[in-house]
Amino acid sequence: MPLPHYDICVLPGDGIGVEVIDAALPLLERAGRGLGFELRFASHPAGALHYQATGEALPDATFAAARDAHAILFGAMGWPEIRRPDGTEIAPQLDLRFGLELYAGVRPARALPGVPLPLADPRARDIDLVIVRESTEGLFASVGRGTLVDDREARDTMVITRKGSARVHEFAFRLAERRRARGRPGEVTCVDKANVFVSMAFFRKVFDEVATRHPGIVAHHRYVDATALDLVRRPWTFDVLVTENMFGDILSDQAAGLVGGMGMAPSADIGDGHGLFQPCHGSAPDIAGQGKANPTAMILSAAMMLDWLGERHDDVRLGEAARRIETAVDAAFASGRLLPIELGGRDGTAAIASAVAGNL
Repeated sequence: MPLPHYDICVLPGDGIGVEVIDAALPLLERAGRGLGFELRFASHPAGALHYQATGEALPDATFAAARDAHAILFGAMGWPEIRRPDGTEIAPQLDLRFGLELYAGVRPARALPGVPLPLADPRARDIDLVIVRESTEGLFASVGRGTLVDDREARDTMVITRKGSARVHEFAFRLAERRRARGRPGEVTCVDKANVFVSMAFFRKVFDEVATRHPGIVAHHRYVDATALDLVRRPWTFDVLVTENMFGDILSDQAAGLVGGMGMAPSADIGDGHGLFQPCHGSAPDIAGQGKANPTAMILSAAMMLDWLGERHDDVRLGEAARRIETAVDAAFASGRLLPIELGGRDGTAAIASAVAGNL
């Protein structure tokens, strides 16, 4: 009997995106070995270097492959010197978010055993939070639509809709329910600037409406500036935070810094019909091709993909493979002998991938 299979659209992209994808794919295959399913990987071109060579950042065929796959595994895209005529960078990941309605940007931040942390407080070892970023509107609704009024003024517009807000809040509450089943507090904090902006007051209003449908989850409100402060003062007190697109973009990088940096930070962009999984970091042209990239964020993003696929297709075997990867990552770093280059160590892409593989 042929094994049930899942088609994965692989978009390595630019710079270290290619390197961390190459590190993660063998681990995915190894984690699923013997569990009775098959992952079928197909790589497709996109990104800034592809744009430079062809004039296309996201070919139609690549978008179609992403749309038709069971999941999308994404490395990194962009190159600072390669820009569109309007001066903006090449960012096909935004085209995918908008085109596939990947409205929930899921950014976990968890302190891994053995990884040096910037906060001296021992409670920092308990950091385990998720920022859920609305990814299709907010200030990012102005992408490609901003207005240069004249040489003295430029304008971008924030857009908050009931549909966009309701679905991302619903996603955050369902996520908190799943996390509570695994032992987390079961709390959602709405992060906004409702004291200043009408759009943010509306975002909060919709949050409160959604909260009434989830009485088992504790709902909080917090302004974005106070949240940024407390992410430094006491990040171990947070569970799930849900926020607007730009706020989430900034806070998720801050949260990554609390657990070792962008190389340790996985992410997902999820909609009702599609899921894209990628490390939070960019293409890092300064270290591309040198074997220095930390693949941990990519490896953990791959585990998130397995988890999502398992829930979506009611296949517990995929969730088991995800746990195998997460456990192997924890074990590799818990030894204290593994330290990525960006944290002052000597371990690059191959060494970290090998250490994780040794614990699978």
